Amino acid sequence: MRHYTSFQGTAQAFQSSIKGLWILLLMAILVIYIVLGILYESFIHPLTILSGLPSAGVGALLTLLLFNAELDIYGFVGIIMLIGLVKKNAIMMIDFALEAERKEGKSPAEAIYQGCLIRFRPIMMTTMCALLGTLPIAIGFGAGAEARRPLGLAVVGGLLFSQFITLYITPVIYIYLDKFQTRIKGKFPSPRLTKANEPG
Repeated sequence: MRHYTSFQGTAQAFQSSIKGLWILLLMAILVIYIVLGILYESFIHPLTILSGLPSAGVGALLTLLLFNAELDIYGFVGIIMLIGLVKKNAIMMIDFALEAERKEGKSPAEAIYQGCLIRFRPIMMTTMCALLGTLPIAIGFGAGAEARRPLGLAVVGGLLFSQFITLYITPVIYIYLDKFQTRIKGKFPSPRLTKANEPG
């Protein structure tokens, strides 16, 4: 006879809550993608904005591993917070680049390059504010700080790691995805443009 074991009580509730947090994380990313797609009227630009999330997740997990902290509910909350904190860096650059393309007629490479230079200071300032705000939680000051420490470590590690990666990766992804979007538009022209070009 085979014997099966399973968690019961508090351990079972904790296990089910962890599974629910993974679903919550995926749902948060999906909702953000849909909202960004509506705002930018594009399926491509939201992908560029969300391209910084993997580096933030890797940074958070590496920091937790480095400080021997467990990925508990607080750590998951920190990773979910990172989604909102990290994507604003890409939004600042891409929003500027799109405006430069539309109003000034710049090429995608030139527009995103100018976006990186001009928006570098606000990106660094907002990131440092968020980082320094969560640093006391990561260090573990106060009573019961050990329980909340994974949240601070996840946010601080994810922000530090993604800050350096995003400034290099996001412009490259923006240029390549813009080329991909141009090719797709060339193969599948808009019905409105096709009707307008038809002889009367």
